[in-house]
Amino acid sequence: MLAVLRHRTYRHLFAAQVVALTGTGLATVALGLLAYDMAGSDAGSVLGTALAIKMVAYVAIAPAVGAVADGLPRRALMLSADLTRAGVALLLPFVDQVWQVYVLVFLLQSASAAFTPAFQAVVPDVLPEERDYTRALSMSRLAYDLESLFSPALAAALLSLVTYNWLFTGTALGFLASAALVVSVALPPARPSTACGAYARATAGTRLFRTVPALRALLALNLAVAAASAMVTVNSVVYVRDLLDLPTGALPLALGAYGAGSMTVALLLPRLLDRVPDRTVMLSGAGLLVLVFAGLGAVTTAGGGGWRWPALLAVWAAFGAACSMVLTPTGRLIRRSAPAEARTAAFAAQFSLSHGCWLLTYPLAGWLGATAGPGWAVAALASIALGASLSAVRLWPTPPTPAHADLPAGTLTRRTPDARGPAGGTAGPASRTERTPPPDALPPGPHRDVFALCG
Repeated sequence: MLAVLRHRTYRHLFAAQVVALTGTGLATVALGLLAYDMAGSDAGSVLGTALAIKMVAYVAIAPAVGAVADGLPRRALMLSADLTRAGVALLLPFVDQVWQVYVLVFLLQSASAAFTPAFQAVVPDVLPEERDYTRALSMSRLAYDLESLFSPALAAALLSLVTYNWLFTGTALGFLASAALVVSVALPPARPSTACGAYARATAGTRLFRTVPALRALLALNLAVAAASAMVTVNSVVYVRDLLDLPTGALPLALGAYGAGSMTVALLLPRLLDRVPDRTVMLSGAGLLVLVFAGLGAVTTAGGGGWRWPALLAVWAAFGAACSMVLTPTGRLIRRSAPAEARTAAFAAQFSLSHGCWLLTYPLAGWLGATAGPGWAVAALASIALGASLSAVRLWPTPPTPAHADLPAGTLTRRTPDARGPAGGTAGPASRTERTPPPDALPPGPHRDVFALCG
């Protein structure tokens, strides 16, 4: 899988992603400490509001950026986003009002909403071979999981030497390093969108999700993943501290189990996706989410027993594995579903719509867990995951199995009568190799009109 890093442009882009994610992780820790300094016991409400603002920025800004991104140089767009994020990080230590935190968080996350879809859209152009692109998607998944493990450890080490305000400096340095790496390579130009008008360009990606069956199913899968990840993110501390009565140090182990499950699957998926269609892998991941919720229900309702802690670790790892099965192939699906000139809009729509799902499930997980208990939260989110998974199966029709299904995707060998032989007789059948789409690739069809029509 690491062979894809031999490509210089992708290597620099991947490094930019890693250092930017590390900076973001440092900012997350520092922001929590800043909120506590400013609000004391109300720090939780400040952070909750900041998280909601983050999601609103992602949902609202990504489509708007997608409307203009194809008309801008990609490198300039990504550079501007990184510089904006670095500037905001440098301002955060100097705020003295909660509303200032909210404004800066909105600016920071708006810049991220511009950078991430542009980054996701440029990678398939940098790595046109699907085999390489699949491995790049797994690398990206690993980067996210490693960030969730590495950044808190780095923040803890730095806090033993400096005050938390310096973590914002580390965040700014991460974004500046990302900007330098983006500038160091030449990026393929974006193909201008054929949609007319700003509104048509801003909504093109969303209309594509409404038009293509596989992308409608992807939206349902996003909701299933959001239900599981919300349970882990919001209620891990409830399970560790209240339900199992474990020390604070057990919380990183629980979150680490989720990351370990996700990373394990991300490492294994490239070889699997060479042989198995995306549909099979992603729907299997959604089905696994439902089964894991059943296991979590058993842990939640059990009255006691030392087995519950290792069982919770196993459940969290299984959640991570199932989410990775759904999320890792997403880029491949979008790449096949969107014309090249509309990839930025499609990735922006995925970024916006998926975070819209989290905007729904995060508050639900927290509110139900706090008011009705974790059992009701499990039941509600499991129901959402089950309904979303069943909807995905219904929305994503099974592609017809071609007669050449036993051949590697992309090739078809046919034996056809050849022309007359040199002596005037008829030569025997000759082999001819043709390019064919993968089993779950989408043929050209009406969905392309989404981008060809004005209005």
